[in-house]
Amino acid sequence: MEFFDYFEQVYGERWPALLEALKGEGNAVRLQFGESLEPYFLDEASVFAAKMLSVEPGMDVLDMCAAPGGKTLVIASMLQGQGSLQSNDRSPDRRLRLQHVIENSLPPQWRSVINVTGYDGVKFGLHRKESYDRILLDAPCSSDRHVLQSPTHLAEWSAKRVKRLSVEQGSLLASAADALRPGGEIVYGTCALAPLENDAVVAKILKKRPFLEAVCVEEIPEGADRTEYGVHILPDRARGCGPIYCARLRKH
Repeated sequence: MEFFDYFEQVYGERWPALLEALKGEGNAVRLQFGESLEPYFLDEASVFAAKMLSVEPGMDVLDMCAAPGGKTLVIASMLQGQGSLQSNDRSPDRRLRLQHVIENSLPPQWRSVINVTGYDGVKFGLHRKESYDRILLDAPCSSDRHVLQSPTHLAEWSAKRVKRLSVEQGSLLASAADALRPGGEIVYGTCALAPLENDAVVAKILKKRPFLEAVCVEEIPEGADRTEYGVHILPDRARGCGPIYCARLRKH
């Protein structure tokens, strides 16, 4: 099924306005943590997703799929140089970009607690069981707004790819659940439009890992949509922000 037909079925009458908004300019905020440091521009919805993790100084945090690094910057600003942050990405090229962002946009004290690694995210649950207080899983996804801006990616898009990605996302989320300490929290996020990559992934993990529960987020951005398990921020109603889906999960 072609991209436009697929999402017209998902969003119905909302789709034309959403499609138009997706083609427009995003809404980025400027992150700058010192006059001599490089600023970083991050979608306002992505800032919300990172802050939803409720990180406090002294915590052990994992940013499982961290590149290009915007959310790592937000997490580091909450840690304030206390605790630890493992910023992980298995792609060498993306990891170089991540390291550049950390080295050039954060003050030395905040950088000192960050460890950049290149592991496969699905292995964390096995090798780092119950090791983190907070985990951000900004999962690889369809990146539909970027797909629209690339004729090549648009031609390659398929509903089968959405299904394949949802399986990969589920494996990463299961790994995160096992790597989380009891009482800890995960924020699962994507920049995908399809419910199959969002609420459906969370629904499956809640069945496979019954020690997890979805936590309601009380304050959400203006124009954001509440879903069964999380929040979906879409640009037609949220001032150009998104698309960002995020759900907060707590381990009993």
